[in-house]
Amino acid sequence: MRLVRYTYPSQRTFAPASAFSRTPWLGLENEIARLFDSAVADTAPARFSGSFPVDVYQDKENAYVRAELPGVNRDAINLEVSDGVLTLEASRKQGEGESPETVTFKRTLNLSDEVQGDQIRATYENGVLTVTLPRKEAAKPKKINIQVG
Repeated sequence: MRLVRYTYPSQRTFAPASAFSRTPWLGLENEIARLFDSAVADTAPARFSGSFPVDVYQDKENAYVRAELPGVNRDAINLEVSDGVLTLEASRKQGEGESPETVTFKRTLNLSDEVQGDQIRATYENGVLTVTLPRKEAAKPKKINIQVG
C-alpha cells in the first residue's frame, strides 16, 4: 500500500466564486480520483499488463489459487515452486497470418509456511487453472471441546 500525504491546494484566486465552481473539496476530490485511477490500473486487462488476475481462497484443508486463462493450451502453462514462491507462467499466440505474436503472462505469489510444497496439485479445465495448496497438519484448525465443571 502506498501512502500519499494530502496537502490543501495553495493556489489563490481573486475571481468571484460564481465564475469558477471551485470548492474547498476540489483538491480532495482530485486526489481521490487519482488514487482510484491508480488502484484500477492494477486490474487492467491481461493483454496490456502482461499479468493476469488470480483468485486466492482457502478452506480448512487447503488453499487454492484459481486463474482464468482462456485460449491457452495446457502445454503452454508452466508452474514452479521455489523458496516459498509459486510462479505461474502461460503463453498463447495472438493474431493470425504469417507472423502470429506470442504473448507471455506471468504471475508470482508468495506462499505461507503453512503450505506443503511437495504436495501441490494443479488442474486445468475449460480455460481455468486451479492450483491446490495443501496445508500442513499443524496449521489446520482444531476443534477444542470445552468441559463444564
